[in-house]
Amino acid sequence: MENNLNSAGLRRFRSFGILTVVAVYLLILVGGVVRSTGSGMGCPDWPKCFGQWVPPTEASQLPANYKEVYLGQRVAKNQKLARTLQKLGFAEVAGSIFAHPTQYIETDFNPVKTWIEYVNRLLGALIGVFVFLAVVFALPYWRRDRTIFWLALASFLLTGVQGYLGSLVVSTNLLPVMVTVHMALALVIVALLLYAVDRAQWGRGAEMSFEAAAVSTTLNERRPARSLQVWLWVALLLTFWQIVLGTQVREQVDIVSAAADYMGRESWVSKLGSVFSLHRTMSAAVLLLNVYVGYELWQLGGTHLRRLVTATLGIIGLEILAGIVLASFALPPAVQPVHLTLATVLFGVQFLTLLAVARARKGPEMIAPSDAARRVVA
Repeated sequence: MENNLNSAGLRRFRSFGILTVVAVYLLILVGGVVRSTGSGMGCPDWPKCFGQWVPPTEASQLPANYKEVYLGQRVAKNQKLARTLQKLGFAEVAGSIFAHPTQYIETDFNPVKTWIEYVNRLLGALIGVFVFLAVVFALPYWRRDRTIFWLALASFLLTGVQGYLGSLVVSTNLLPVMVTVHMALALVIVALLLYAVDRAQWGRGAEMSFEAAAVSTTLNERRPARSLQVWLWVALLLTFWQIVLGTQVREQVDIVSAAADYMGRESWVSKLGSVFSLHRTMSAAVLLLNVYVGYELWQLGGTHLRRLVTATLGIIGLEILAGIVLASFALPPAVQPVHLTLATVLFGVQFLTLLAVARARKGPEMIAPSDAARRVVA
């Protein structure tokens, strides 16, 4: 009976872990919708929205001087943050908080943008609950594979930090450095959750173990095995950098659109500058590098690895197509969140590929530690 309960508990974490990862990607998609619709400041305070748990639907529900009220709250919070950063030695970052031109600007109330941002916050709170439950469901692994539990716990703690960063993104009126850090931390959380879920899948059966052993043997017979893993790291970090560059391009779009009073959308792309040019050029590097890595991985055989290669190249193709649509058709808002989400999914698939190759290099016994554990227990 105890073994059955343990087995059920392990399966519960695997299933719920996958659900949590999907939910995080959904949150990233919704966050992209928030940015593409200009709804980032739809709620000028945090965690409430216009001082209410259920936001207003009409301007008449707000005080006449609501702009001054919430601007004053944001400035006070930013001053406290700046003092803390200065004490920690980040004087330059502290100075940028007030140097940014939007710090003393409060936007007009817009019910549509307010509710878009509010839905984003509700989903973020739900993700927090999901990650907490993932930690609870990871408890059965404490005696079996503690790394999985610690990964889940780290994800939960960083989710709390992410929530706090979200409040700073609002208080600093979408300060670029805050938006970039917010996005980067989201990718770290995705990586931790994927690592925990992937590790929990090890040793699901004889078929998987047999295939893993075959891939491991082939990989370790190849001289460039270590260099292949290095190239996988390079590809992963390049994608990470591309996503960071993408957030900076998005910031440039905001600046250009605001300067043009949100008119003449067809001219915005031509005014984006060097960051956009670098982002577009690096997409070719991402494609070429992943084609090379994909070719090398395909030679190893194994259904799992080949599926990951196919997924990687397919996502890159869709990502480049979305980028072409954005550049050629005046940045259509509907495509922007898709472009961002595809990039983060690509990061996740590349990370899973890296984990699979890293295990294969260590030998087939590392692919299925749970099987080994069952033999020891028996």
